[in-house]
Amino acid sequence: MNFFKKLQNSLKKTSEKFVKGIDEVFNKSKPQQEILQDIEDLLIQADVGVGFVEEFKKNIAHKKYSQEELTKENFFQIIAKEIENILTPVQKNFFSITHNKPIVVLVCGVNGVGKTTTIGKLCKKLKDQGNKIIVGAADTFRAAAIEQLELWCKKINVEIIKSDLGSDPASVAFKSFEYAKKNNFDYCIIDTAGRLQNKKNLMEEFSKIIRVLKKIDNHTPHETILVLDATTGQNAINQIEEFKKITPITGIIMTKLDGTAKGGILVAIAKQFQIPIYAIGVGEKEEDLDNFVAKDFVQAFIKN
Repeated sequence: MNFFKKLQNSLKKTSEKFVKGIDEVFNKSKPQQEILQDIEDLLIQADVGVGFVEEFKKNIAHKKYSQEELTKENFFQIIAKEIENILTPVQKNFFSITHNKPIVVLVCGVNGVGKTTTIGKLCKKLKDQGNKIIVGAADTFRAAAIEQLELWCKKINVEIIKSDLGSDPASVAFKSFEYAKKNNFDYCIIDTAGRLQNKKNLMEEFSKIIRVLKKIDNHTPHETILVLDATTGQNAINQIEEFKKITPITGIIMTKLDGTAKGGILVAIAKQFQIPIYAIGVGEKEEDLDNFVAKDFVQAFIKN
């Protein structure tokens, strides 16, 4: 099954709910104002964000569609174009980004978003492109995180540097980057802790990791990726806001689109933050992560 088909399947809950709702709106004879109100409610339920909904309403009002012109078919074309206009500027291919090697990538995200699995998938894709990769297990506060990362690295034959449970995360990051530099690795990918409930400690940890990396190369980390879980809906917005206080985010990877009817959260994120969306995950397998392509996402979201 190709990735677009998997994406369609992943967005099935979101798309079916949305399309069914639109069918019901247009299958009843209503004044245009009521139609627009019903559409607004559906968009908000799909988690595309209030900012997008307000702008969409203004654009519809500005174009002044007549009762005959505002049809279901017309609406799908309009909404698809509006969403694509928001998503296209944040579409960025992580796998073609260039920096001085080794490229240091910090991966962050709250516990439970699929961060470790995402790192495994990233490594698999980068390795398939011929890259040499080292992984630093700097989430040293959860034994499960280290063990899961080890399993992934063994599965895809990628080296890992780890330390004892509870040891200093910055020390692991430093050793990983130093090893990568000395041994001509292409990528050094560092897993980090995600305990947002203790933001002060997390901020201190991130600051220290970044400080020690800069001792080796002042330009690092080259990339800081935030992994988000689509099933959390609007809570993903809160996570971005909190992590941005801790460290600049260069890109987002969205996971678990297959587990939610609120896939529109990606639209809300793009509209509010304009942070590049690097990739999306649509399942648990190694190949279930690929570049984010705005046009494909819109087609799966609107036309499933």
